[in-house]
Amino acid sequence: MAAIRWNDLSVRTRRLITAGAVAEAALKAAVLIDLRRRPASQVRGSKRLWALAMIVNSAGIIPLCYFAFGRRWDEPAQP
Repeated sequence: MAAIRWNDLSVRTRRLITAGAVAEAALKAAVLIDLRRRPASQVRGSKRLWALAMIVNSAGIIPLCYFAFGRRWDEPAQP
């Protein structure tokens, strides 16, 4: 089975892949910025572990999990 090359893909497929990559990069950047600004008391788990997961992950699932489950909302954010 031969590998498919970028130039062999249709224009539509290339655009979809590019849009997905941009969306994933934006999500990762948003998470890393949020982790940097948020105190450790407002993060479920280790901030370092979340950051490592953002860098290693390539499926886009981890950034969504962080925004859904990784942040605490029970106490107000302090500057």
